[in-house]
Amino acid sequence: MTEPTPQPADAASQIDFWFDFGSNYSHISVMRIEQEATKRNVKIVWTPFLLGPIFQSFGWNTSPFVLYKQQGAYMWKDMARQCAKYGVPWKQPTVFPRRAVLPLRVALIGADQPWIGEYCKKIMLLNFVADRDINASETVAEALADLGLPADEIIELAQSEQNKLRLRENTESAQALGIFGAPTFFVRGEMFWGNDRLDDALDFATRRINQWRDLGA
Repeated sequence: MTEPTPQPADAASQIDFWFDFGSNYSHISVMRIEQEATKRNVKIVWTPFLLGPIFQSFGWNTSPFVLYKQQGAYMWKDMARQCAKYGVPWKQPTVFPRRAVLPLRVALIGADQPWIGEYCKKIMLLNFVADRDINASETVAEALADLGLPADEIIELAQSEQNKLRLRENTESAQALGIFGAPTFFVRGEMFWGNDRLDDALDFATRRINQWRDLGA
């Protein structure tokens, strides 16, 4: 079968990127997705949500990487390998998973702004390289100020009741979609889970509609 022809970025060539700043594998995807999406001319829809309530719905009070020690030990080794593979900065944090409600609320404010990608990268680097408390207002303000943005104004908007509700609604939407982990990607209703499926999701986004229908999607 011939390779699919990349298409212009439109409704048929966008990727919905569901992420949580406390998610270690979301860290890798945040650091990679803009460059990879640009190569394929795919639009990113940045969709922050809270992974904690998803886990709670399964009866977990924390990440499965904490609950299941062998799985967690494997994950830390895998993170080192995967970050080295993709050239992504990485240092195992002393606190995991970290609470990330405030930076996710800010990400909602910036989701359709040109600074969203760089902001998300800064928050991930603060968590998974600098080992900082990313839920602290001063940490989030620092990330915004480094981008030349009005930190106090943005944080005030992020902490509004309307925006808090938006994050809860995003999390409820994630549950309704069947999302069970992060990162998760959707392309034309098809789910792809995990950083190791990012490239597959982006390649799927570049297929012509008739091509993916022919594949039985």
